[in-house]
Amino acid sequence: MMKWKIVALLTSLLVLPAMAADYKTIDWDILIPEGEKLLPPPQVSHDGDFSSVPQPVGGVNKKLDNQEVRIPGFVVPLEGDAKTITAFLLVPYFGACIHVPPPPTNQVIYVSYPKGAPVDDLWDAIWVKGKMHTVSSSHEMATASYSMDAVEVSVYEE
Repeated sequence: MMKWKIVALLTSLLVLPAMAADYKTIDWDILIPEGEKLLPPPQVSHDGDFSSVPQPVGGVNKKLDNQEVRIPGFVVPLEGDAKTITAFLLVPYFGACIHVPPPPTNQVIYVSYPKGAPVDDLWDAIWVKGKMHTVSSSHEMATASYSMDAVEVSVYEE
């Protein structure tokens, strides 16, 4: 009996790290549905009041719903305190939501990370690992076509 317990313990020690590594690394292009990848970007007028320029709306890749993924990006803080950020928008390039218009909705991910990521780690590119959802949400800075329940946020190193 003890022998089987040891075998079960050793097996779980081998299987658990493999399960933790099952997060598929994705890039921003996969967030755009196949039919939209060939469309030209929307035209933006550079005359007049830029605050009224609407955010381009893009469809979602439904295959990503409930998938465990890892994606790099930049942070637009939404919630947290002076030390940690617990909710943010993940965008493909630095300053994305400062520019008008913001990226298309399918290039913005709302990330919930209750554990909180240190503010000091968020000024450069980061990796976010978690479960992706095709659920949209609107925020003052932008609308996100995707959301993610993060389990890990780390500084981008490749």
